[in-house]
Amino acid sequence: MSWETEKLEKKLAKALGEAVMDFSMIAEGDRILVACSGGKDSSVLLHMLQRLRERAPVKFELVGYHLEQGHPGFPVEVVEGFLKGRGIPYEIERQDTYSIVKDTLEPGKTTCSLCSRLRRGILYNAAPRLGCNKIALGHHRDDIVDTLLLNLFFAGTLGAMPAKLVSDDGRNTVIRPLAYCAEEDIAAFAQAMKFPVVPCRLCDEQPDLQRRAMGEMLDGLEKRFPSVRQSILKALTDVRTSHLLDRRLHDFARNAEGKRLPVV
Repeated sequence: MSWETEKLEKKLAKALGEAVMDFSMIAEGDRILVACSGGKDSSVLLHMLQRLRERAPVKFELVGYHLEQGHPGFPVEVVEGFLKGRGIPYEIERQDTYSIVKDTLEPGKTTCSLCSRLRRGILYNAAPRLGCNKIALGHHRDDIVDTLLLNLFFAGTLGAMPAKLVSDDGRNTVIRPLAYCAEEDIAAFAQAMKFPVVPCRLCDEQPDLQRRAMGEMLDGLEKRFPSVRQSILKALTDVRTSHLLDRRLHDFARNAEGKRLPVV
């Protein structure tokens, strides 16, 4: 490993370690299912969690998991080769969600939402079956910031991806250890380490995704203001609820003494 690659690894390790500590992501005895799609993010995630396990004060286990979704021509053997080379237990589960998405949605409709729901359901069942109490996903800082803007611009809600979330049924805890890591650092490290990168074919078929538009907009802003993404992430950790307009957070009809104000 070159000096530049070691420097990148240390930078990612620092950001990952801070996120794990800030959100209490990993505890003694955890058995964590690491969702490995074949992309750069999940490959780097698995690598960094293995490095963390070597020096962490708590003991935890890792299980690699790949969902083979039936995408035509998808080189699942590449993903399996990567998982096998990591020296941890792993599973490749085959479920044809590709056909379901294609048969359900009209041509031209965005596939990501339905595809994500199908994957999530399968993943939530796989974790307890494999004896895992947590699921680690490869979403990073840029994904979280993009999601915030997508919700703000197109859904009319103020929310992003949580760094740690207990599923509705209580069976799984989802963690995102790369929450503080920049995508450019992840991409550079994956390239330096020569990790295999297999893109999602469904995503590639959609050139006008709103998420991609958010990324392009932020790229343009960062040419003038280099800390834009980091500033947005920081804003998510410093929420002033009293300065928002959500009436569910505050009873604006009461004065300082707790009495209801008259209706004018």
